[in-house]
Formats: sequence, structure tokens, C-alpha cells
Amino acid sequence: MDKVVASAAEAVADIPDGVTIAVGGFGLVGIPEILINALLEQGATDLETVSNNCGTDGFGLGLLLEKGRIRRTISSYVGANKEFARQYLSGELEVELTPQGTLAERMRAGGAGIPAFFTPAGVGTAVEEGGLPLRYDGHGGIKLASQPKETREFDGQTYVMERGIAADYALVHAWKGDRHGNLVYRASARNFNPPAAASGRITIAQVEYLVEPGELDPNEIHTPGIHVQRVVPVGKVEVGIENRTVRS
Repeated sequence: MDKVVASAAEAVADIPDGVTIAVGGFGLVGIPEILINALLEQGATDLETVSNNCGTDGFGLGLLLEKGRIRRTISSYVGANKEFARQYLSGELEVELTPQGTLAERMRAGGAGIPAFFTPAGVGTAVEEGGLPLRYDGHGGIKLASQPKETREFDGQTYVMERGIAADYALVHAWKGDRHGNLVYRASARNFNPPAAASGRITIAQVEYLVEPGELDPNEIHTPGIHVQRVVPVGKVEVGIENRTVRS
């Protein structure tokens, strides 16, 4: 039951090339940056990432992106990263753009063993009808586009079917965690971490504070240990500032 791993490097050592990795965080808040840095050093490549966004230039998943280690990403936000835009438009990166709430539910559903669900988000748009550019050809044309999705009517309203996501691995950041893998997130760092943790077949959590089993109030646990296979104590982590705005 003791899931503590001594280092981030040890925790990600067995992640192979070509796998799908769900990653928690929103912008720079709640991202498992220490695990991402360890994965960068480890060398795994040809990865598919599932995350709200693909990091920023020089930080988070943006580091893996800069090294050409990400083949495909499923995201809901693609701004604030110039290298992301360059790779996408040049045809180097495949991007599946997904509505934000739908992305969270796809991960949660995958973790709950639900293969698909129906949602009104995206009905009547290219999300339903297809044609969203997954990959460009590098010359302004679309090399690969999304396909139309199944729809169904419930109580007079149309819904589109979305597939759940069960990732091979998940990397998440938590404020507190115990040796059994129970996790507590702090404030807005909770964001995409709970569904990402549920989505991974092997979930690795970096935690700022490691406590002993029984110290966490069961009513305050956000992710139960059944979803977590490895816990890495990393100490206090400072949150970066994505857009610094000051008076002149």
C-alpha cells in the first residue's frame, strides 16, 4: 500500500515511447512540472498528451513540445504558446481541439469505465459536423480533418456522442498526499487534476506535502488512492505567472 517513490526520475523511468499521457493543470497552475521535467530528461518521445493546454513557451508541456517529443495532443486551449502554433500550422503536430467541459468529462468518464457519453456541447458546429483541422500540410491546406460524430435526440434536444479517454499514464500535482495515494488539491490547482488522475491506468502524483495514512480527513480527499499508483514528494512548488501585468 505504500506508493511513495523516492524521486521523479524513478517514477517516470518506465514510460515508453508512443503512449498517451493525461496531464493535470490549467495554464501554469497545478501542473506537474517536476514530473514533466523528469520525463524530459528520461527521453520518451512520440507522445500523445491529454491536457487543457500544452504548456507555455519554455514551461510545462511546452518543454516537451520544444524538443519534438509530442506527436499529438488533445486540448481545449491552444493559445499562449508560439511554438505550439508553429508546429500545428507547419504540420508537425496533430491537434484534437475539444470543448473544455467535454475534455474534463472525457477524462472522468474514461476513469469511471464509461466508453462514451452524450453532451450538448458542440452541437451544430464543426465539433459535431467534422472538418476541424487535426493536422495541416505545412502549406496552408488541411491534411487530416475530424470526422462527423454520432448524434442522438433526448427529450427534444440534440446531443453529440463523445468518447471517454483512458490514458496509459497520468501526471498530476497535488497539495497533500498520503502513502496510499489519497490526494488533496489546493484552491484553483484542483482544476483538471482530478479527471486526469482518474483517466490514467498508471497515475503518478507529485505532492508538496506527504502525510501518513489517516492524517487526511476523508471528507476532504479529492482523488482517492485507488486512482493513484505512485506518489512523489517534491516539497513546496511556486506557481509561475503566465501573464505579468504591472503599472508603468
